Amino acid sequence: MDVRNIRDKAPIVEHNGTVPVWWMVESAEMKDLTAGGFLELVNEFEVAGGGAVAPHSHPTHEFYYVMSGRGLMRVEDEEREIGQGDLVHIPPDQVHTLRPITDHGSIHCFCFAIGVPGAGPIDYTHH
Repeated sequence: MDVRNIRDKAPIVEHNGTVPVWWMVESAEMKDLTAGGFLELVNEFEVAGGGAVAPHSHPTHEFYYVMSGRGLMRVEDEEREIGQGDLVHIPPDQVHTLRPITDHGSIHCFCFAIGVPGAGPIDYTHH
């Protein structure tokens, strides 16, 4: 499981010295991996305490960026605790799920996905 955290990155000041930027994925780092792909989706979601994302898979490179809270992320047979500032890469067709650490706190994430060539439409209501 590929998990990166903003705390592990030193900011680089860009835009004529006006903005610190924390590069979670370097420019063109995943170019070969996602060649022929397309931006499939961008969203935010929250899993309430005691809840869980049903295990599912889809033909995308999916990324979860944790904005607040803590959770247990499972990708295939690997499970890790994730929290604010973590960026998780979920490779295509790997079964994954997420649940908050406790029944009393939620986890809120920003999500985006890169579709793979030839995958066709995806029905997220049933995955």
